[in-house]
Amino acid sequence: MLKGTRVGLRDRREDDIPVLRAELYNDVVNAARAEGRPWRPVTANDPQLAFDNPPENLASFSVVELEGDTLIGTANLWGIDTHNRNAHIGVGLLPAARGKGYGTDVVAALCYYGFAVRGLQRLQIETLADNEGMIRAAERNGFVREGVLRKSAWVLGEFMDEVVLGLLAGEWEGSGAA
Repeated sequence: MLKGTRVGLRDRREDDIPVLRAELYNDVVNAARAEGRPWRPVTANDPQLAFDNPPENLASFSVVELEGDTLIGTANLWGIDTHNRNAHIGVGLLPAARGKGYGTDVVAALCYYGFAVRGLQRLQIETLADNEGMIRAAERNGFVREGVLRKSAWVLGEFMDEVVLGLLAGEWEGSGAA
């Protein structure tokens, strides 16, 4: 398990799937905002929920509170490019865990995994411009706003801006996860 200050990133387990499906993926508004594609029901063998044999370019974790080992969400490095040594970060917290500062800790643990464990050079986050929690979590971990993709995301009937944030290995401070 990768440990942050308050959260741990551990392997995805079969008993996590019903909770994640019910609280994250079956929430049409949340899923549509997070996925960058139209909402669809998630099947048991969907790579987003995989706990056995995930694709090579995806590292999926279940996020748990360290105190009590309670499942609070998902964390991913996706689009892992081993040649160019970069990846994208994705975080999904269950509704009850949002707004409590867990996101910053999850991003820190993913940075540790990406830079220290995987030896990546760059991590990137793309998020909707109104996702203040994710932008704040990224910036607290040293990510820099690199630009805005204007009206690039079709979300529930409207085009929305996306913010692109990046962090390079040499800029990462490496604190908060082990």
